[in-house]
Amino acid sequence: MQELHDAPLAPLTTFRLGGPAARLVTATTDAEVIEAVREADDSGTPLLVIGGGSNLVIGDKGFDGTALHIATSGFELRGTTLELAAGEVWADAVARTVEAGLAGIECLSGIPGSAGATPIQNVGAYGQDVSSTITEVIAYDRHSGRTVTLTNEECAFSYRHSRFKGDPARFVVLRVRFELEDAYGLSAPVGYAETARALGVRPGDRVPLAAARDTVLELRAGKGMVLDPEDHDTWSAGSFFTNPILTHEQFAAFHARVRERLGDGVEPPAYPAGDSHTKTSAAWLIDRAGFAKGYGTGPARISTKHTLALTNRGHATTEDLLALAREVVTGVREAFGITLVNEPVTVGVSL
Repeated sequence: MQELHDAPLAPLTTFRLGGPAARLVTATTDAEVIEAVREADDSGTPLLVIGGGSNLVIGDKGFDGTALHIATSGFELRGTTLELAAGEVWADAVARTVEAGLAGIECLSGIPGSAGATPIQNVGAYGQDVSSTITEVIAYDRHSGRTVTLTNEECAFSYRHSRFKGDPARFVVLRVRFELEDAYGLSAPVGYAETARALGVRPGDRVPLAAARDTVLELRAGKGMVLDPEDHDTWSAGSFFTNPILTHEQFAAFHARVRERLGDGVEPPAYPAGDSHTKTSAAWLIDRAGFAKGYGTGPARISTKHTLALTNRGHATTEDLLALAREVVTGVREAFGITLVNEPVTVGVSL
């Protein structure tokens, strides 16, 4: 287990932002992870758990405590059952399942970060969410001081949310188990209209796994959502805001604001989201509130490829990023009466 003091954290995040940690511990086994967590808890030291750093906004002052970087490894495939160590690189793991001819997470190709973060955020894209394939999560329970196994139901998954996100100080994810599908080289049914159009099929159709993966990677790259150190549009956390989910009454009020601002012929995106709720598009809201691709003149700007990504153009600070985020939140609220919620976890700062 490696230990550093006054260690920079920015290189461990996809934003490349944030100040140093008083102490940085890198754990390569589950036992080392548990040891580091117990040590921090027993001494009353603040603890920050870092995986791939793709969903993290750290303040410029850094973190006055122990930052635990989980760098464990483990990819085990038994038939259609997949077990991943928390530190496994998610994008690489997805690629290996496609190579093995197994369906279920192929449309989550190219998503940065670690496997251990996927259940926390209920990571999803292009019609797939990990909650549909996760069977169990093995985690260290800081309350009881023991390792526990939580079933899918016990994880309490919902849109970009889970039990782990709702109670972030309790569990540290160690391993994640998935149940995939052997569809004889075909993907799961294509569940996202944009993906289906790009593939030239109808929603619900299956396509060769490699075709699904390649198409998703192409779509993501076109939006700056595949990491590239030379492309500042990818110096981001991907989607910075979640898509708002509104009650029917809230959506009706929002619809009225749209008509008032943009005219009777404009219809906002609307997708069913469970009983009496409708999901709309954060990217649409941002764009229609006047924040176009590339918006901004400072070192933090909206991506030139996607309005939902806020980016570091190379020499930004976290405060630069937050100032832009607050401007977008205020603009959307004033235009449409909806308050956007940030998707990345913030450390030592808030919107």
